[in-house]
Amino acid sequence: MSDDVTETGTAPAGEVPPELAALRSSIDNIDAALVHLLAERFKCTQRVGVLKAEQQLPPADPAREERQITRLRSLATSAGLDPVFAEKFLNFVIAEVIHHHQRIAEGG
Repeated sequence: MSDDVTETGTAPAGEVPPELAALRSSIDNIDAALVHLLAERFKCTQRVGVLKAEQQLPPADPAREERQITRLRSLATSAGLDPVFAEKFLNFVIAEVIHHHQRIAEGG
């Protein structure tokens, strides 16, 4: 038997199988990319908030939000991701964006 695997076929305590380690590394990289993409998205929405405040537009745009939700649900379905999850995620992001836009409109 290999030194990397116990008699039960599992990795020794404190170690993970190479395939699991590789998958976790991929997940870590994807998580980092998601954080950077969200940061970039919020930079754009910050500029949108400033423009809305300058033009005295409301922080929320329900028609735009509905189009985005429909679009994201379709993208999720095409990508094999649960569209309900995608919608929940986008609603969370939209709520945070609206909160930022309200603060900008209030001069904060």
